Amino acid sequence: MTLSELAEKITVANPEDTMLIDISVETDNAAQSQKIANQVAKSLSETVQSSLYSSKNSPVKLAVVQKATLPTSPSSPNIKLNLLIGVLLGIIVGILAALLRDMTDTRLNSIQDLRRITGAPLLGSIPTSDAVSKAKPVVIDDPNSMVAEEYRRIRGNLSFIAPVEGTHSRLLIVTSTLPSEGKTSTSTNLAAAFAENGSRVLLIDADLRHPSISNKLEIDGSIGLSHVLSNQANVADAVQRYWKNDLHVMPAGPKPPNASLLLNSTLMEAMIQQALKQYDYVIVDTTPLDIAADAGMFGRISKGIVLVGGRGVCDKKELAESVTQLKNVNVPIIGTIFNFAEQHKSRKGNYYYYDSEGKKQERHAHAA
Repeated sequence: MTLSELAEKITVANPEDTMLIDISVETDNAAQSQKIANQVAKSLSETVQSSLYSSKNSPVKLAVVQKATLPTSPSSPNIKLNLLIGVLLGIIVGILAALLRDMTDTRLNSIQDLRRITGAPLLGSIPTSDAVSKAKPVVIDDPNSMVAEEYRRIRGNLSFIAPVEGTHSRLLIVTSTLPSEGKTSTSTNLAAAFAENGSRVLLIDADLRHPSISNKLEIDGSIGLSHVLSNQANVADAVQRYWKNDLHVMPAGPKPPNASLLLNSTLMEAMIQQALKQYDYVIVDTTPLDIAADAGMFGRISKGIVLVGGRGVCDKKELAESVTQLKNVNVPIIGTIFNFAEQHKSRKGNYYYYDSEGKKQERHAHAA
């Protein structure tokens, strides 16, 4: 190496209040660094005692107090220190990222979010599955699947709610905060699950603004609830049998211009009261709370509603506003259903998710 290159590798310092000179050399080779440091110390000592003064007896003498020793580890990089700093920075960045995500991500992402915001018991958790989006309810189309079993778990939980006063029947009002959270899929699958168990079930599409049950089940929706409420048809004309003899469906019918007026009519309440005398379960699929307050009106009759929350769809702020809206009209949430629950893949290649009780549910990959 050249003289200037060598000089860049040498550091000389004089500690304060001492007569010592510290010589440090840093190269890529530990043995070379040791050799250079010792040679520089020797050369400096000889230079001071012989070359700087003409007389043989130099007034300044230098002696090596401690020779450079061979380092046992590199001075740089300090791997242990760097690892420690890296771990600490990783933890700090992770915490900040989690806080930032929580502040910026306004969507419902977990069962914990749903429980915290609603304060209501969780009835069940439905994993994301292509089977749910099919025309037939998964309880009918794939009765042995884990998704069908979870709907049956929800059925079991709902069977413990109190019947409507003066009847032996139960009125289930199913709604959500926003559209596309899966309330209609939930309503149709619950109706099939109760009918499968031998109960007499009436499923009513009361979402007159955006009817969907007739399309979902692929049945005729030309005559329905809107005709009955406007005295254009009787109940017998609007009700259709589906799958089993004891499972009846009333589509919404054509969209009326005065949906709120029809749904809040005495005729609507009288029809429900009559249905409760004929069926074990009356399931009403209603308009999302963000669009209209129909669920609150039905909830006063049933003494509560079932709220569906869709992961990645429901907005947490709007969900909280819906909960407040229901509290203001004294309508409790009797239970929630977490929809589109995230699935994971196991080492065996099977899909699994955690149900409402926190139990791991696993199913074969070909059924996903």
